Amino acid sequence: MVMGKTREVLVIGGNRYFGKRLIARLLAAGDRVTVLNRGSAAPPAGAVHLVADRNDEEALAEAIGTRVFDVVLDQVCYTPRQAATARRVFAGRTGRYVMTSTVEVYEHEDSETLVPESAVDPATVAVNPELPWDDPEFLEAHYGEGKRQAEAVFAAAGPDLPFVSVRVAHVLGGDDDFTGRLDHYADRIRTGAPIAVPPVRHPATYIHVEEIADFLFWTAGEDFTGPVNAASHGELDVEELCTTVAARLGTVEPVFEATDSTEVSPFAFRRRYGMDNSRATRLGFTFGDVRQWLPKAVAETLGKDD
Repeated sequence: MVMGKTREVLVIGGNRYFGKRLIARLLAAGDRVTVLNRGSAAPPAGAVHLVADRNDEEALAEAIGTRVFDVVLDQVCYTPRQAATARRVFAGRTGRYVMTSTVEVYEHEDSETLVPESAVDPATVAVNPELPWDDPEFLEAHYGEGKRQAEAVFAAAGPDLPFVSVRVAHVLGGDDDFTGRLDHYADRIRTGAPIAVPPVRHPATYIHVEEIADFLFWTAGEDFTGPVNAASHGELDVEELCTTVAARLGTVEPVFEATDSTEVSPFAFRRRYGMDNSRATRLGFTFGDVRQWLPKAVAETLGKDD
């Protein structure tokens, strides 16, 4: 990024949670921000609003017109079909293309150590655009695979589309957490209902909602490419997470019930879901520690229930 130059930034999606925090940071930095979505919500004041369905290549190209961007931040790419459409539309028209990806790309990596980006190389991922990616049930069941294949499509674009995939850890915090996962635990702890967990619980890495917004904003101003893991330092298992929720509620300790069923509570993992964040650290980003911000995150999300 050239100092003093106002950046042209496009955000695809970003209507809620850490996406809206990212847009706020870009605007505060003086960037010219364009937000593209299907018209479900207007962006904040100061941003240009483009309305198009990203799945419709003709409509997407028409909405973009002749615009070029320093960086595109794609918050809502879930399938290789969506990636292929975006690749055709934006190749040669942006300095960098940053896709928000997920820790779920590592869903088949059963590792006893923190997983580095090299564990899933987009260049080696097979792409099958003919799978039923438009079926919501299929997409939900193959979320990690959809993200893996989307990364692979972008990574194959070459120099016409310099590409970054931000693999995001599980996000916590904020009074607008729409996932309901911490609320699930709060409800069960209040009532004394057992929390279903596997016989052996494994830890995972997490990131605060404000920290991932900071990370994406930072990434927009850097020049590296390729996959990068975004996770706070430290790991948590479901028991420690629930104990923190119970402390916030000022109630009894949570009750856990081990089960072999596949139906277990959120964040109750049968394998380790930990990401190695050393690449991002070497590149210059400073992560917080999950245990330092966890009580704040729980208070933010459950505060409305106090």
